[in-house]
Amino acid sequence: MKKISLKDIAIQVGVSTALVSYVLNNQKEGRINKDVAQRIKDTAKRLNYRTNQVAKSLKTNKTFTIGLIVADISNPFFSSLARIIEDEADKNNYTVIFGSSDENPNKSEKLIETLVNRQVDGLIIAPPQNSEAQINYLIEQDIPFVLIDRYFPGIETNFVAIDNYKAAYTAVQHFIDIGRKRIGMITYESSIFNLNERTRGYLSAMKENKIPFKTNWLKELRPNNTKRCIEKAINELLDGPQPIDALLFSSNTIAAWGLKWLNSIDIKVPDQLAVISFDESEALDLFYAPLTYIKQPLQEMGQAAIKILLDHIGKNSKPVQVNMEAGLIIRESTIGQKELN
Repeated sequence: MKKISLKDIAIQVGVSTALVSYVLNNQKEGRINKDVAQRIKDTAKRLNYRTNQVAKSLKTNKTFTIGLIVADISNPFFSSLARIIEDEADKNNYTVIFGSSDENPNKSEKLIETLVNRQVDGLIIAPPQNSEAQINYLIEQDIPFVLIDRYFPGIETNFVAIDNYKAAYTAVQHFIDIGRKRIGMITYESSIFNLNERTRGYLSAMKENKIPFKTNWLKELRPNNTKRCIEKAINELLDGPQPIDALLFSSNTIAAWGLKWLNSIDIKVPDQLAVISFDESEALDLFYAPLTYIKQPLQEMGQAAIKILLDHIGKNSKPVQVNMEAGLIIRESTIGQKELN
């Protein structure tokens, strides 16, 4: 198969090779007729033209690659976010190289080293806990990067996240508004700021609404052996003289195991227990009572991360820090089918 050249496109469109090169290399098109520019792009796509990335890299001193390190690619939240970032990068003629740290700082360090050695133009990272030194290293080496979903408040750098405190507060406020007063939460024992903010939001909502709080209503689990820990935590929350009547899961992974266990012990949702989770997941949709959940703006987060990173590549710009708002999607797991209708 013949390799398509700029000259082939120029002949098809009836313009110069220089003009084709100018348009396809993302130069500003202010002085070029928009219809002509679009015809060039359409023709290049139709002929399946591929940019010579080696030549382009030598000319621009860029590889047009981005490294993306997520915390757990098996989590639907991160797999969806990765797809959005990949699509946004592609729109800007960048290729994404993926890695998953699996919440392991040692693996994260190795991935960063590998991607930097491959000379990616920049990085988008969802950092695991205890990885502050890695982030400081990137700053010291002037390597462009954006943190996504998580960040470290003590480190001045680019990040895109949500207001986790407000999201958790809103969820608990919804429980209170529908008459629930014994509200539990299951989360991970972690130093990660976003998870701690969710816990802080939960506690603040309880306190500011003057809801008496029992310390055993907050369950913080170690990430390993999650399934058994969740089952044990739920049993403890439902046993005793003051069983909870509402439960907030701090992640969709905890929610998936938790809902499965609630179903197995025949707890009626929402009649006996109202439930809210952070993030959506196809697995959660299989539960008989569609789950009320905190929806993070994944599309906007991915778009913002790519824009910030590309704006910072090759420049010494000031850090851009974006905290977006999440939405509460109310469904049957908190108010029941009758109230929804």
